[in-house]
Amino acid sequence: MTLDQICAQILDRPRTPHRRLVAVVGPPASGKSTLAQGLAARFTDSGEAAAVVPMDGFHLDDRLLDIDGTQARKGAPHTFDADGFVRLIDALQSTDPVVFPLFDRAREIAIAGAGRVDATCRTVLVEGNYLLHTQPPWSTLHDLWTFSIALHPPMNLLTERLRTRWADHGKPDAQTWIDNNDVPNITTVLTQSAPADITLSETPE
Repeated sequence: MTLDQICAQILDRPRTPHRRLVAVVGPPASGKSTLAQGLAARFTDSGEAAAVVPMDGFHLDDRLLDIDGTQARKGAPHTFDADGFVRLIDALQSTDPVVFPLFDRAREIAIAGAGRVDATCRTVLVEGNYLLHTQPPWSTLHDLWTFSIALHPPMNLLTERLRTRWADHGKPDAQTWIDNNDVPNITTVLTQSAPADITLSETPE
């Protein structure tokens, strides 16, 4: 399936109620950002204003994770401000501009007020791991998606990409982190997500 074919399916769905909210879901390193950016570019080129909103801006800060004793599980569902993220998705249904945080992976911090969806934007590609997670409060999002796309590449490709990611960021003991943190998060996404409208094994072009 191509990006143009996916865009056509999305455009067949009505806005809910003001903007189309498209969930791009997948485990770490599955290509969510690439797919969301590619779809947004296709929409923009066709004259349909589109934006990308990553879930990663709702990572809890390391200081809170240290207090909670969950630093070693960073990226698991309970290490995000899930309630705040749900409020953002609710706000995206309005006719107003919406400001949202972005995650700086190099510094491992979220930056408040770093992104904005303009009032003229009619299609928002929301990308993240747990947009179809079956546990609350994530599960309250399911009815808000106009359309959902799941990326499920094979495990060997995911782990290869993760090794490259952590090497690029100079992360010590990267393989230990992948085994003890990333792989459990991958398993959570693959086994505890509601079905998407379409599921892909690779990022289309």
